[in-house]
Amino acid sequence: MLRWGRVVGALLALAGSLTATTAGGAEPAAFLADFPRASGMLETARACHLLDLYLAVSADQRAQGLMHIRELGEYEGMLFTTAQPQRAAMWMKNTLISLDMFFIAADGRIAGIAADTTPLSEATISSPAPVTDVLELNGGFAARHGVGVGDRFALIPLR
Repeated sequence: MLRWGRVVGALLALAGSLTATTAGGAEPAAFLADFPRASGMLETARACHLLDLYLAVSADQRAQGLMHIRELGEYEGMLFTTAQPQRAAMWMKNTLISLDMFFIAADGRIAGIAADTTPLSEATISSPAPVTDVLELNGGFAARHGVGVGDRFALIPLR
């Protein structure tokens, strides 16, 4: 198995040349046209997964999230980030697809997973502990790729 430091180093070397890692991209893409982009990596016991991410940076972007999106590529998602660890509270209002929400602690480890969330639900989905990031990927991603609590995530900003 590759070690985390070597993998991150190799990905950082490639980050400047990365383009979209999915075929087609989020649909409808117009809803996400103003979101900054970056790459991320999830390291599990089985593999490392390179992700193509939309970043929810502004208050408006955080409020919108993946609302109205009908389809995401398998390795495409959205990252919500905060400066200080805090309890995250999310919902699925106007979100048309099921998502897996990965609650990420300040050290990059996954603190909790809300798997296969219910589209259009207004029920609150909360992190199990204070976190700095919430990563949203297609529903079932964790099960398909063996992602679990304690696995690691790293953001790789594009240049």
